[in-house]
Amino acid sequence: MILIVASNRVLSAIWARHLKRQDHEVHVVTSQDDSVAFLCEHEPDVIVLDVMLEDGSAIATADFASYRRPNTRIVFVTRSTFFADGSLFQHIPNTAAIIPERTNPSDLAEIVAYHGRAS
Repeated sequence: MILIVASNRVLSAIWARHLKRQDHEVHVVTSQDDSVAFLCEHEPDVIVLDVMLEDGSAIATADFASYRRPNTRIVFVTRSTFFADGSLFQHIPNTAAIIPERTNPSDLAEIVAYHGRAS
């Protein structure tokens, strides 16, 4: 199961469509509150998480996932170079990857599938 947490609904829908083509069960939410509520009830294999989440904090979401769902892998997606130094790997233990938002959706789906198998 894959959870997408992102503000951009259009991009989330594209990512979800590519993941569903690989037969993944995909859920999309747009806020920290919705992601936390989802994580209280479900244990996704991978979270695709927009670093620049507009409604809430991506770091708070990832921190909650690390505490509540330590086996869930997190693939951060960013349109910024702020975390290019890899510091998310040090701060969020279940960080699996940090990729640019402009990554081809089929490549993102492959990255998610890979880390889903590894969890």
